[in-house]
Amino acid sequence: MKLQRHGAIACLALTAVLGLSACGSDNNEPTGTSASGSAAAVDCGKGTLNAQGSSAQKNAMAEWIKAYQQKCAGTTINYEPTGSGAGIQAFIAGTADFAGSDSALKPEEQPQADAKCAGGQALNLPMVIGPVAVVYNVSGVDNLQLKPATLAKIFAGTVTKWDDAAIKADNPDAKLPATAIQAVHRSDESGTTDNFTKYLAKTAEADWTFGNAKAWKAPGGVGAAKSDGVASKVKGTDGTISYVEWSYAENGGLKKAKVQNGAGEWAELTAESAGKTIAGAKFEGQGDDLKMSIDYNTKEAGAYPIVLATYEIVCSKGLAADKLPLVKGLLSHAASAEGQADLVELGYAPLPDSVRTKVEAAVKNLS
Repeated sequence: MKLQRHGAIACLALTAVLGLSACGSDNNEPTGTSASGSAAAVDCGKGTLNAQGSSAQKNAMAEWIKAYQQKCAGTTINYEPTGSGAGIQAFIAGTADFAGSDSALKPEEQPQADAKCAGGQALNLPMVIGPVAVVYNVSGVDNLQLKPATLAKIFAGTVTKWDDAAIKADNPDAKLPATAIQAVHRSDESGTTDNFTKYLAKTAEADWTFGNAKAWKAPGGVGAAKSDGVASKVKGTDGTISYVEWSYAENGGLKKAKVQNGAGEWAELTAESAGKTIAGAKFEGQGDDLKMSIDYNTKEAGAYPIVLATYEIVCSKGLAADKLPLVKGLLSHAASAEGQADLVELGYAPLPDSVRTKVEAAVKNLS
């Protein structure tokens, strides 16, 4: 179900990021048209495709699969949101035709993944921006704003009460209760955790000494499985704070904190503010490997700094003959202007066109 509350920012994001000239409701559009009203061609394959991984991209993948299958009869595409770590392991084991991951392959994972690609390599293809919301449930507290150092102290367990001086300093006009803080983290391996802890490590080094990883390393706190579990825990428990993908925050009706960016601004999470951060990211990979490095200390005016690039891990060469048309067809749709536009109201930000066109070209090169 598309979230109409995103409609106001959808046009802003699509006009600024994708360069579309007009936006309108897509509720009554016929199948096969984009949010800009133009038909989009799709290369169709037949058969069955099995993929798994990132739960952050579950809603995005569901939208892409639905649109692709409506245009391409005779296809069955299964995507299981097992988590980024499980998805990569399934790809390496050969049980997933491609994997979804909220972080690129690690150096130790790359050769194992490459071994599954006869004559080629495993590519990291960013497909959608998954902004990470800092969500909270504290009775009587709205419009919370937090500096990176304060966030680091909360999740490291050194700030334990909501009326702590550090939180008060960030929110001088708020009435903060003495409620104990329950910092909720993912209990399963997660690319969202990897990105969130990378953000803390890059922006609050003095207060966050646990580095970054898919598995949660800091002591204390409360674990919850998958993005759905995190959102449910925060929604149902007073005194909680956590990190979760924007789409889950919106679907759960959770309160979202403003976060101070590198320019010292209190940034609200929107498609436009997240897109500003990803547009400044640098490519670290070579050729069609589009691994990205995000500047979490961005000083871009209005930029929301906690964003992740959700990747598809796929073989550049060596795909089975019956799988290649399906993989190329589905991922071509995902990387198209239409595929990106269709995600805005689901709580994702579209890829900046400078990134999207590189991904589109890489998918066309798959063989």
